[in-house]
Amino acid sequence: MTESPPPSASSEPAEPGGTSGLSVLDPPGFHGAAPAPAAGAGQPSPGRPEGTDRRPEDGASPAPGTPDTAPDGAAPASTGAQDRLAGRLSDFASLHEHTERLARARGLGATLDAVLASGTALLGADRALLVTVLPGGGPSQPLGLGLDRASLGALETVPADQSLLARLLREHDRPAEVRSHDLAEDPAIGARLRELAGQLGLGGCYGLPLATEEDGPLAAALWFYDGPADPTDRRRELARRYSEVAAPLLAKQLDAEKVRRTTEALRRGLLPDRLPQPAGLRLAARLVPAGLDRSCGSDWYDAIPLPDGTVGLTVGSVSGDGPGAGPGSAPGAAAAMGRVRAALRAYAVLEGEDPVSVLGDLELLLKTTEPTRSATAVYAWVEPEERRVTLAGAGHCPPVLVTRYGAEFVETSLSAPLGMLSCWEAPGVEFTAERGDTLILYTEGLARRFGQTLHSGQADLRRAAADAPRDVRTDPERLCAHLLAAAAERDADRRQRADRRAAGQDPADRDGGSSPRRPTAQAPATDDLMLLAARFE
Repeated sequence: MTESPPPSASSEPAEPGGTSGLSVLDPPGFHGAAPAPAAGAGQPSPGRPEGTDRRPEDGASPAPGTPDTAPDGAAPASTGAQDRLAGRLSDFASLHEHTERLARARGLGATLDAVLASGTALLGADRALLVTVLPGGGPSQPLGLGLDRASLGALETVPADQSLLARLLREHDRPAEVRSHDLAEDPAIGARLRELAGQLGLGGCYGLPLATEEDGPLAAALWFYDGPADPTDRRRELARRYSEVAAPLLAKQLDAEKVRRTTEALRRGLLPDRLPQPAGLRLAARLVPAGLDRSCGSDWYDAIPLPDGTVGLTVGSVSGDGPGAGPGSAPGAAAAMGRVRAALRAYAVLEGEDPVSVLGDLELLLKTTEPTRSATAVYAWVEPEERRVTLAGAGHCPPVLVTRYGAEFVETSLSAPLGMLSCWEAPGVEFTAERGDTLILYTEGLARRFGQTLHSGQADLRRAAADAPRDVRTDPERLCAHLLAAAAERDADRRQRADRRAAGQDPADRDGGSSPRRPTAQAPATDDLMLLAARFE
């Protein structure tokens, strides 16, 4: 194995009990002829001359008929210079293509995928492995290209003192690159890694750190060949140049991801960390929040034990910084959601058995303290022993009652959302559930995931609840998971149909069998998915 330390660093000491053969390599530059590689470095694979490409179709290959170097006397000097210039232009074009693709990546996951894919193409490799540095130090879960979950798990068992990724993530004495012509036969590689290389069919290996002067090591990537191989000097140069561009972009994505995770943790902290389990009632809830960069509001759910042994159940959504508010209002809406939910808990304790009064007080508070916001909500007062339910809704989706005979809507009175009218009031609804029935409260985001319109989505959600297997309907936890999975499946089917319509491949979406309809745009989800289920025992 060969490691290339930074110019000021000394070469890596050999592994105990093995012969290292490590050498210092000066990275070749884009200007002038590339220096000759160190002994044993950058040599072609058996049967493949230096400078030829393992994958002629990728952008890093030399121009057709243009070798990296020409034998002495094989061509005039001017022809050799032109060939070298053509090769450099090809390199620049390839590098520009991959860095553009990286710049267009949105989000941390897309950025890491781009690094793996572009590095694989530039190096002509077959598989890749990447880890990032966790905030507290140490590597994250590995991300692979061409490696299945079992292979990734096996590579995680390599001890830190044998791990090439750990070397590339070191704060001090970090090598500029690591290389091995054949991992399974390299005496400088630890025994466990050699064993796994043989089992997984990993041949040659090339690795780079992604680091900046300000942040230090951010990530480390290894690219593997399916047989013994070394990347050429030109390929290594392109990969290094690419990593220099990728590192600062990755730093920004990691910072954004840290902010997003912190925000989501705070947001979840505004919701119950656990649900009560009163006698005669089993509760379960699910929340899949939309990213605050896309969301236009914030949903809540709650189960409130009341002093007389009854329970208040509520779900709702706060939105807006005024009419037409967009995703930029989401953080403020999340904070407002926490305030509204806290106020609703207080009103429930004071007058919980009267849902209309609870929502009326909440509407007055919203208009007084949050005049630019609106909210939809449903509040249900539940007496578990008698299975008596009284509820009211304000501009919210009707709850679904799942029974042994199927599922039906609990129709609440039509009313405007809270904060929209000068005075809100609507009659409540009272009913008695049977033993074994399950009451489902949900927010608009879940219904819209089921169908293209709110009305059709509500109908599909009810059918999904009614069609759930009996053992699922009797368990609120499994019922919540079933409905979320069904929503995701329907959303995926809708997107696939839109793609087929765009390609004119869906006969069902043709007008009179002639011209295809225009595809329906599929925008990212802007609503939370919220679900609260209560089963009467």
